[in-house]
Amino acid sequence: MQNWAAYEKSLRRRGDLTIWFDEKAIEAWNASPTGLPGGQKRYSDLAILTALTLRAVYHLALRQTEGFVASLICLMGLELETPDHTTLSRRSGALEIQRHVKQHRGPVHLVIDSTGLKIVGDGEWHAYKHRSSNKRRSWRKLHLAVRSDGFVEASVLTESTADDAVVGEALIDGLEVPVASFRGDGAYDTRAFYAALGRVGTSDIDIAIPPSRRAVPSRAATGTWRQRNEAIVRIDQVGRRQWRKEAGAHQQARAENGVYRYKQIVGDHLRSRTPDRQRTEAAIGVAIVNRMTALGMPESRAIRF
Repeated sequence: MQNWAAYEKSLRRRGDLTIWFDEKAIEAWNASPTGLPGGQKRYSDLAILTALTLRAVYHLALRQTEGFVASLICLMGLELETPDHTTLSRRSGALEIQRHVKQHRGPVHLVIDSTGLKIVGDGEWHAYKHRSSNKRRSWRKLHLAVRSDGFVEASVLTESTADDAVVGEALIDGLEVPVASFRGDGAYDTRAFYAALGRVGTSDIDIAIPPSRRAVPSRAATGTWRQRNEAIVRIDQVGRRQWRKEAGAHQQARAENGVYRYKQIVGDHLRSRTPDRQRTEAAIGVAIVNRMTALGMPESRAIRF
Protein backbone atom coordinates (compact mmCIF):
# COMPACT_ATOMS: atom_id res chain seq x y z
CA MET A 1 0.00 0.00 0.00
CA GLN A 2 1.40 3.39 -1.02
CA ASN A 3 -0.71 5.66 1.21
CA TRP A 4 -0.92 3.81 4.51
CA ALA A 5 -0.68 6.94 6.71
CA ALA A 6 -3.45 8.78 4.85
CA TYR A 7 -5.65 5.67 4.71
CA GLU A 8 -5.22 5.01 8.43
CA LYS A 9 -6.27 8.59 9.13
CA SER A 10 -9.39 8.14 6.97
CA LEU A 11 -10.31 4.98 8.90
CA ARG A 12 -10.22 6.94 12.15
CA ARG A 13 -12.30 9.74 10.66
CA ARG A 14 -15.09 7.29 9.81
CA GLY A 15 -16.03 7.28 13.48
CA ASP A 16 -15.98 11.08 13.79
CA LEU A 17 -19.46 12.30 14.79
CA THR A 18 -18.95 15.66 13.08
CA ILE A 19 -18.94 13.90 9.71
CA TRP A 20 -22.42 12.48 10.25
CA PHE A 21 -23.94 15.22 12.44
CA ASP A 22 -22.69 18.37 10.74
CA GLU A 23 -23.61 22.06 10.55
CA LYS A 24 -25.80 21.49 7.51
CA ALA A 25 -27.98 19.06 9.42
CA ILE A 26 -28.19 21.38 12.44
CA GLU A 27 -29.19 24.44 10.39
CA ALA A 28 -31.96 22.55 8.56
CA TRP A 29 -33.16 20.48 11.54
CA ASN A 30 -36.64 21.97 11.83
CA ALA A 31 -39.02 21.67 8.89
CA SER A 32 -40.20 24.85 7.20
CA PRO A 33 -43.96 25.53 7.20
CA THR A 34 -45.61 24.33 4.00
CA GLY A 35 -48.46 26.86 4.11
CA LEU A 36 -50.95 24.08 3.45
CA PRO A 37 -53.80 23.07 5.78
CA GLY A 38 -53.32 20.12 8.09
CA GLY A 39 -50.57 19.03 10.43
CA GLN A 40 -47.14 20.44 9.72
CA LYS A 41 -43.89 18.47 9.85
CA ARG A 42 -41.83 19.26 12.92
CA TYR A 43 -38.57 17.84 11.57
CA SER A 44 -37.05 18.25 8.12
CA ASP A 45 -36.22 15.27 5.93
CA LEU A 46 -32.56 16.06 6.55
CA ALA A 47 -33.08 15.69 10.32
CA ILE A 48 -34.71 12.29 9.85
CA LEU A 49 -31.97 11.24 7.44
CA THR A 50 -29.26 12.33 9.89
CA ALA A 51 -30.78 10.29 12.70
CA LEU A 52 -31.25 7.21 10.50
CA THR A 53 -27.69 7.55 9.20
CA LEU A 54 -26.34 7.59 12.75
CA ARG A 55 -28.46 4.53 13.44
CA ALA A 56 -26.91 2.65 10.52
CA VAL A 57 -23.32 3.76 11.17
CA TYR A 58 -23.35 2.76 14.83
CA HIS A 59 -25.77 -0.18 14.48
CA LEU A 60 -28.44 1.11 16.85
CA ALA A 61 -32.08 0.22 17.36
CA LEU A 62 -34.62 3.00 16.82
CA ARG A 63 -35.11 3.72 20.52
CA GLN A 64 -31.36 3.76 21.06
CA THR A 65 -31.05 6.12 18.09
CA GLU A 66 -33.54 8.47 19.72
CA GLY A 67 -31.50 8.50 22.94
CA PHE A 68 -28.19 8.85 21.07
CA VAL A 69 -29.36 11.86 19.06
CA ALA A 70 -30.88 13.46 22.18
CA SER A 71 -27.56 13.10 24.03
CA LEU A 72 -25.66 14.66 21.11
CA ILE A 73 -28.01 17.63 21.03
CA CYS A 74 -27.63 18.05 24.79
CA LEU A 75 -23.82 17.78 24.73
CA MET A 76 -23.59 20.30 21.88
CA GLY A 77 -25.83 22.74 23.72
CA LEU A 78 -28.31 23.00 20.85
CA GLU A 79 -31.92 24.08 21.23
CA LEU A 80 -33.33 21.31 19.07
CA GLU A 81 -35.93 18.66 19.72
CA THR A 82 -35.26 14.97 19.07
CA PRO A 83 -37.43 12.89 16.73
CA ASP A 84 -38.94 9.98 18.64
CA HIS A 85 -38.48 6.43 17.40
CA THR A 86 -42.01 6.19 15.99
CA THR A 87 -41.45 9.32 13.92
CA LEU A 88 -38.18 7.92 12.58
CA SER A 89 -39.90 4.67 11.60
CA ARG A 90 -42.92 6.36 10.03
CA ARG A 91 -40.99 8.98 8.06
CA SER A 92 -38.36 6.56 6.76
CA GLY A 93 -40.77 4.96 4.29
CA ALA A 94 -41.18 8.11 2.18
CA LEU A 95 -37.68 9.53 2.64
CA GLU A 96 -35.75 10.45 -0.51
CA ILE A 97 -32.07 9.60 -0.28
CA GLN A 98 -29.53 11.56 -2.28
CA ARG A 99 -26.52 9.46 -3.12
CA HIS A 100 -23.17 10.73 -1.92
CA VAL A 101 -21.13 10.34 -5.10
CA LYS A 102 -17.82 12.00 -5.87
CA GLN A 103 -17.87 13.97 -9.09
CA HIS A 104 -16.10 12.18 -11.92
CA ARG A 105 -14.59 13.78 -14.98
CA GLY A 106 -15.25 11.92 -18.18
CA PRO A 107 -16.62 8.42 -18.74
CA VAL A 108 -16.55 5.88 -15.91
CA HIS A 109 -15.41 2.28 -15.75
CA LEU A 110 -18.28 0.28 -14.29
CA VAL A 111 -18.87 -3.14 -12.74
CA ILE A 112 -22.17 -4.55 -11.45
CA ASP A 113 -22.96 -7.27 -8.94
CA SER A 114 -25.77 -8.22 -6.58
CA THR A 115 -25.94 -9.71 -3.09
CA GLY A 116 -28.56 -10.96 -0.68
CA LEU A 117 -29.57 -9.13 2.50
CA LYS A 118 -31.43 -11.11 5.15
CA ILE A 119 -34.83 -10.07 6.47
CA VAL A 120 -37.01 -11.88 9.03
CA GLY A 121 -35.96 -15.21 10.52
CA ASP A 122 -33.77 -16.48 13.32
CA GLY A 123 -30.56 -17.06 11.42
CA GLU A 124 -28.48 -20.02 10.35
CA TRP A 125 -27.56 -21.20 13.86
CA HIS A 126 -31.20 -21.39 14.98
CA ALA A 127 -32.08 -23.39 11.84
CA TYR A 128 -29.15 -25.77 12.36
CA LYS A 129 -29.79 -26.26 16.07
CA HIS A 130 -33.47 -27.08 15.68
CA ARG A 131 -33.10 -28.87 12.32
CA SER A 132 -35.72 -26.59 10.81
CA SER A 133 -36.01 -25.15 7.34
CA ASN A 134 -37.05 -21.81 8.84
CA LYS A 135 -39.50 -21.01 6.06
CA ARG A 136 -40.08 -17.51 7.44
CA ARG A 137 -36.56 -16.53 6.52
CA SER A 138 -36.47 -14.31 3.48
CA TRP A 139 -34.10 -12.15 1.48
CA ARG A 140 -33.88 -8.97 -0.50
CA LYS A 141 -31.36 -8.49 -3.29
CA LEU A 142 -29.15 -5.40 -3.39
CA HIS A 143 -27.75 -4.52 -6.82
CA LEU A 144 -24.67 -2.29 -6.92
CA ALA A 145 -23.08 -0.51 -9.90
CA VAL A 146 -19.55 0.28 -8.72
CA ARG A 147 -17.00 2.57 -10.37
CA SER A 148 -13.34 1.69 -10.66
CA ASP A 149 -12.52 4.14 -7.84
CA GLY A 150 -14.82 2.27 -5.43
CA PHE A 151 -17.82 4.61 -5.47
CA VAL A 152 -21.27 3.13 -5.89
CA GLU A 153 -22.69 4.95 -8.90
CA ALA A 154 -26.17 3.40 -8.66
CA SER A 155 -28.02 0.89 -6.51
CA VAL A 156 -31.45 -0.64 -6.09
CA LEU A 157 -33.08 -3.09 -3.66
CA THR A 158 -35.38 -5.72 -5.17
CA GLU A 159 -37.10 -8.96 -4.34
CA SER A 160 -34.79 -11.96 -4.17
CA THR A 161 -36.35 -13.39 -7.33
CA ALA A 162 -35.55 -10.36 -9.49
CA ASP A 163 -33.54 -11.06 -12.64
CA ASP A 164 -30.07 -9.51 -12.45
CA ALA A 165 -29.96 -8.59 -16.14
CA VAL A 166 -33.36 -6.87 -16.10
CA VAL A 167 -32.51 -4.88 -12.97
CA GLY A 168 -29.04 -4.10 -14.32
CA GLU A 169 -30.57 -2.74 -17.51
CA ALA A 170 -32.68 -0.31 -15.47
CA LEU A 171 -29.61 0.74 -13.47
CA ILE A 172 -27.64 1.37 -16.65
CA ASP A 173 -30.45 3.40 -18.23
CA GLY A 174 -30.61 5.57 -15.10
CA LEU A 175 -26.94 6.57 -15.17
CA GLU A 176 -26.09 10.23 -15.64
CA VAL A 177 -22.51 9.63 -16.77
CA PRO A 178 -21.19 7.90 -19.89
CA VAL A 179 -19.62 4.46 -19.50
CA ALA A 180 -16.20 3.74 -21.00
CA SER A 181 -16.00 0.08 -20.00
CA PHE A 182 -18.16 -2.52 -18.29
CA ARG A 183 -17.39 -5.76 -16.46
CA GLY A 184 -19.96 -8.19 -15.10
CA ASP A 185 -20.61 -11.88 -14.64
CA GLY A 186 -22.58 -14.19 -16.91
CA ALA A 187 -25.93 -13.11 -15.42
CA TYR A 188 -25.76 -9.99 -17.61
CA ASP A 189 -25.19 -11.90 -20.86
CA THR A 190 -28.39 -10.79 -22.60
CA ARG A 191 -29.05 -8.83 -25.78
CA ALA A 192 -31.17 -6.27 -23.91
CA PHE A 193 -28.37 -5.55 -21.45
CA TYR A 194 -25.82 -5.08 -24.24
CA ALA A 195 -28.28 -2.68 -25.87
CA ALA A 196 -28.57 -0.69 -22.63
CA LEU A 197 -24.77 -0.37 -22.52
CA GLY A 198 -24.87 0.87 -26.09
CA ARG A 199 -27.28 3.63 -25.08
CA VAL A 200 -25.14 5.03 -22.25
CA GLY A 201 -21.68 3.97 -23.36
CA THR A 202 -19.09 5.86 -25.33
CA SER A 203 -18.61 5.03 -29.00
CA ASP A 204 -15.67 2.76 -28.11
CA ILE A 205 -17.12 1.21 -24.94
CA ASP A 206 -15.25 -1.92 -23.87
CA ILE A 207 -17.48 -4.76 -22.61
CA ALA A 208 -16.36 -8.03 -21.03
CA ILE A 209 -19.20 -10.33 -19.98
CA PRO A 210 -18.51 -14.09 -19.96
CA PRO A 211 -20.86 -15.66 -22.52
CA SER A 212 -22.61 -18.93 -21.80
CA ARG A 213 -20.52 -22.03 -22.46
CA ARG A 214 -23.05 -23.09 -25.07
CA ALA A 215 -23.16 -19.67 -26.73
CA VAL A 216 -22.60 -19.41 -30.48
CA PRO A 217 -21.89 -16.28 -32.55
CA SER A 218 -24.96 -14.41 -33.72
CA ARG A 219 -25.40 -13.88 -37.46
CA ALA A 220 -26.98 -10.46 -37.08
CA ALA A 221 -24.69 -8.82 -34.55
CA THR A 222 -24.67 -5.04 -34.55
CA GLY A 223 -23.54 -2.38 -32.09
CA THR A 224 -22.29 -3.59 -28.74
CA TRP A 225 -23.63 -7.10 -29.44
CA ARG A 226 -20.67 -7.61 -31.81
CA GLN A 227 -18.33 -7.69 -28.80
CA ARG A 228 -20.12 -10.81 -27.57
CA ASN A 229 -19.42 -12.51 -30.91
CA GLU A 230 -15.76 -11.53 -30.65
CA ALA A 231 -15.58 -12.94 -27.13
CA ILE A 232 -17.09 -16.27 -28.22
CA VAL A 233 -14.63 -16.58 -31.11
CA ARG A 234 -11.66 -15.70 -28.93
CA ILE A 235 -12.70 -18.17 -26.22
CA ASP A 236 -12.82 -20.92 -28.85
CA GLN A 237 -9.27 -19.97 -29.88
CA VAL A 238 -7.47 -19.58 -26.54
CA GLY A 239 -9.86 -20.91 -23.88
CA ARG A 240 -12.00 -19.17 -21.30
CA ARG A 241 -9.22 -18.59 -18.74
CA GLN A 242 -6.91 -16.88 -21.23
CA TRP A 243 -9.79 -14.79 -22.59
CA ARG A 244 -10.58 -13.56 -19.07
CA LYS A 245 -6.96 -12.42 -18.70
CA GLU A 246 -6.94 -10.67 -22.07
CA ALA A 247 -10.34 -9.02 -21.60
CA GLY A 248 -9.75 -7.98 -18.00
CA ALA A 249 -12.84 -9.84 -16.84
CA HIS A 250 -11.22 -10.22 -13.42
CA GLN A 251 -12.03 -6.54 -12.81
CA GLN A 252 -15.55 -7.72 -11.96
CA ALA A 253 -14.08 -8.43 -8.52
CA ARG A 254 -14.32 -4.68 -7.84
CA ALA A 255 -18.08 -5.07 -7.54
CA GLU A 256 -17.55 -7.96 -5.13
CA ASN A 257 -15.29 -5.64 -3.12
CA GLY A 258 -18.11 -3.09 -3.07
CA VAL A 259 -20.49 -5.74 -1.75
CA TYR A 260 -17.92 -6.75 0.88
CA ARG A 261 -17.49 -3.15 2.05
CA TYR A 262 -21.25 -2.71 2.33
CA LYS A 263 -21.66 -5.82 4.46
CA GLN A 264 -18.66 -5.01 6.64
CA ILE A 265 -19.71 -1.41 7.28
CA VAL A 266 -23.51 -1.61 7.26
CA GLY A 267 -24.29 -5.30 7.76
CA ASP A 268 -25.71 -8.28 5.93
CA HIS A 269 -29.35 -7.86 6.96
CA LEU A 270 -32.18 -5.33 6.95
CA ARG A 271 -33.93 -4.34 10.17
CA SER A 272 -36.95 -2.68 8.57
CA ARG A 273 -40.07 -4.75 7.97
CA THR A 274 -41.83 -3.05 5.07
CA PRO A 275 -40.47 -2.85 1.50
CA ASP A 276 -40.42 0.95 1.31
CA ARG A 277 -38.51 1.27 4.58
CA GLN A 278 -36.15 -1.50 3.52
CA ARG A 279 -35.36 0.42 0.33
CA THR A 280 -34.64 3.53 2.39
CA GLU A 281 -32.43 1.56 4.76
CA ALA A 282 -30.41 0.09 1.90
CA ALA A 283 -30.07 3.49 0.18
CA ILE A 284 -28.78 5.03 3.42
CA GLY A 285 -26.29 2.18 3.68
CA VAL A 286 -25.00 2.86 0.17
CA ALA A 287 -24.67 6.58 0.96
CA ILE A 288 -22.66 5.70 4.08
CA VAL A 289 -20.30 3.46 2.10
CA ASN A 290 -19.76 6.24 -0.44
CA ARG A 291 -19.17 8.78 2.33
CA MET A 292 -16.53 6.53 3.89
CA THR A 293 -14.97 5.88 0.48
CA ALA A 294 -14.68 9.64 -0.03
CA LEU A 295 -12.67 9.93 3.19
CA GLY A 296 -9.91 7.78 1.73
CA MET A 297 -9.16 4.49 0.02
CA PRO A 298 -5.97 2.41 -0.08
CA GLU A 299 -3.73 2.94 -3.08
CA SER A 300 -2.00 -0.27 -4.06
CA ARG A 301 0.14 -1.40 -6.93
CA ALA A 302 1.13 -4.83 -8.10
CA ILE A 303 4.66 -5.99 -7.32
CA ARG A 304 6.11 -8.53 -9.73
CA PHE A 305 8.92 -10.83 -8.63
